[in-house]
Amino acid sequence: MLRSFLLKTLNKYASRWLVLCIDVILVCISFLLAYTIRFNISLDFNTDTFLIQIPVVAFVAFISFLIVGSYKGIIRHTGTKDAFNVFLGVTIASISLGFLVALNSLFKLNYFTVPNSIIVIHYLVSVFILIISRYVFKAFYDVISTEVNTIKNVLIYGAGEAGIITYGALNRDKKYNYDILGFIDDDPNKINKKIDRIKIFSFDKINKEFVQKNELTEVIISTQKIRPSRLLEITDRLLALEVEVKIVPPLVTWIDGDLQANQIKQINIDDLLGRDKIEINNPIVKRDVDNKVVLVTGAAGSIGSEISRQLSRYNLKHLILLDQAESALYDLQQELQLNGVLNFSALVADVRDKKRMREVFKKYQPHNVFHAAAYKHVPLMEKSPYEAIKINVLGTKKVADLAVRYKVERFVMISTDKAVNPTNVMGATKRVAEMYISCLSKQQSDTKFTTTRFGNVLGSNGSVIPLFKKQIEKGGPLTVTHKDITRYFMTIPEACRLVLEAATMGQGGEVYIFDMGKSVKIFDMAKRMISLSGLTYPDDIDIQITGLRPGEKLYEELLANGENTVKTYHEKIMIAKTQSFHKEGVQHVIENLQKHKNSLSNTEIVSLIKTIVPEYISNNSEFEKLDIN
Repeated sequence: MLRSFLLKTLNKYASRWLVLCIDVILVCISFLLAYTIRFNISLDFNTDTFLIQIPVVAFVAFISFLIVGSYKGIIRHTGTKDAFNVFLGVTIASISLGFLVALNSLFKLNYFTVPNSIIVIHYLVSVFILIISRYVFKAFYDVISTEVNTIKNVLIYGAGEAGIITYGALNRDKKYNYDILGFIDDDPNKINKKIDRIKIFSFDKINKEFVQKNELTEVIISTQKIRPSRLLEITDRLLALEVEVKIVPPLVTWIDGDLQANQIKQINIDDLLGRDKIEINNPIVKRDVDNKVVLVTGAAGSIGSEISRQLSRYNLKHLILLDQAESALYDLQQELQLNGVLNFSALVADVRDKKRMREVFKKYQPHNVFHAAAYKHVPLMEKSPYEAIKINVLGTKKVADLAVRYKVERFVMISTDKAVNPTNVMGATKRVAEMYISCLSKQQSDTKFTTTRFGNVLGSNGSVIPLFKKQIEKGGPLTVTHKDITRYFMTIPEACRLVLEAATMGQGGEVYIFDMGKSVKIFDMAKRMISLSGLTYPDDIDIQITGLRPGEKLYEELLANGENTVKTYHEKIMIAKTQSFHKEGVQHVIENLQKHKNSLSNTEIVSLIKTIVPEYISNNSEFEKLDIN
């Protein structure tokens, strides 16, 4: 508190006029030192004469410093130029004093009789003292400001065991000087009690007045069993109070079971999804992939790469990573090799190339296939239905047909919630792919086909979170297509764990949907990300509403009209009871698309899709004209 007071005082009162006065005083002190040095470090000189001369010295120094402006520099930023100005000011003052001595001698005034040696000594001492004093003040200010800046006034949320461990970790930290103001807890039995003389507060007491009075800088959430909805509530309220929010990582990540202060990280958007973490420990997953050859298409993408990482932790016979994006595939290859994974092959290949895919199936004879290859960007596919059909429908058909031909045990297709009541080309093509997989499942029994359907994943290529981060780095604005637009979110590892779990279920033909928690308002997420970056909306970064893009929905759905769900043994995975459709009609349309794709226009392609996906109603798109009866 004393250091803080000194810092504020120095900033407020260290004006240029105060600096000028101190400089003049130091020149006068130097004049006294010059006399003392001249008379062998003693005061054995005529003090009456000295007292007459001091006002003259002070006046001459004052005028000299005014002329040079040496007092105008900011002392705490003293540099070479400031030192030179001091040198110049003292030089002018000493020359002026020498001139006065000469005049006094010439006219025999006996008023300013000063030995020349005193003038020289005074000049040297003044230069030394004034320059050194500035650097001493600068160093003093640096020490004070550094210590004040490293003092962090902190509250720890959670007065349980984890909170006490966090308290100990902060006290051991050498980098920062933490001042633990207290604990916060929701348990009314703990409120106003103390732990190691540290008071426990109710969260209701943490308001603007409390923050300002105690100069609170951050709150560390240390409880390991906090509800996501409560975490969201706490964070929103603290961010509104301009308090930094940090969180203690899960117990399993502590170094040797001991928490270190540098492990406490700023809370991020992943922690604020308002959903519980999904943990899976199913021995059936291990049984179904152990000593198996597994093929992952689209392995370099966001979902495909995470599925590959998780599969690599099992005792696979061989893992095949297949993608047409060579750079991203190379990065994944290097990552797995660095992690000690050796039993895998990275293949550059296109799922649209039947000859190449046939070679892969023939050579490796995969037992399981995870089909994640797809075009997924809604606005881009709205402009390129031809490409969407080639990858999402015909590419899926080629891989699925080969899976049947080579008697693959399990084929898992990664679909999307945009396939539900689709309003865009991307979602509609994924729905057609789902329907084709269902047809194949009913036609044979050797290969079990499974479809998994889920929403947006945090951090995936092209998702809103990385976009917001880049926009924040550039100073904004953040772009949101509509103020009321909502989306479901889960993390990539969560989604992929559920994919692996669903791959062990059922007898084939099922469409599995995942519990995505509550839908999230993108506008609110944008505001939170601005706050988490230490900025404020709209003062620092604004949010710009750009309008819905072609094919974009205000909200996504996991079930189509007429669909419902059946529970499985896993609470986060459900089976969608999908609408019935005309199998022969689906296959006929797909065959037409395959046969005539090069001669069909975009409008004709979309029109064909709409014949087999009647719930496909275009939104904000050039293809809306096809929906007019």
